[in-house]
Amino acid sequence: MNKVAVDRYDIDLLQALQRDGRATNSALGEKVHLSTSQVSRRIQRLEETDVISHYVAVLNPEVVGLGVMAFTHVTLERQGEQGGRFEESIADIPEVLECLSVTGEADYILRIAVPDLASFADFMTTRLLRLPGVANVKSTVTLKTIKQSFSLPLEHIKRPAQVKRQITFTK
Repeated sequence: MNKVAVDRYDIDLLQALQRDGRATNSALGEKVHLSTSQVSRRIQRLEETDVISHYVAVLNPEVVGLGVMAFTHVTLERQGEQGGRFEESIADIPEVLECLSVTGEADYILRIAVPDLASFADFMTTRLLRLPGVANVKSTVTLKTIKQSFSLPLEHIKRPAQVKRQITFTK
């Protein structure tokens, strides 16, 4: 486990990057009150320590023809070996945007994107239900997105009494 010391400038920089990952170092420097070279060094350090894991473009699902978003609870017949095989299988399915191992009634929650309800029905019967160990699935199809954020809240790190705080993460 590595520890990464961050200060208020790093936190401000992370928040600015979460809002606009394409911002130039110069524009970021203006927002967080640092020089371009300081911004560049800090971003490089945050990338090298995996605080920043990667950059992506966030696409509009409806514009690219993915009008149905569903959350599916998956229960396996048995955990253990079946769980490992299920997780390996699910990793290769592009319609599954997220797969979370959870506690409660289900073993996993999946976020699935498909073009329409017919595609969703086909996906469920020909792909998901045929995965190793799947015993039960329950799905909820979204009607409308009220809020969607890809920015992590960082206020718990940025407290006025704390100029520096350790973020602990594992590689």
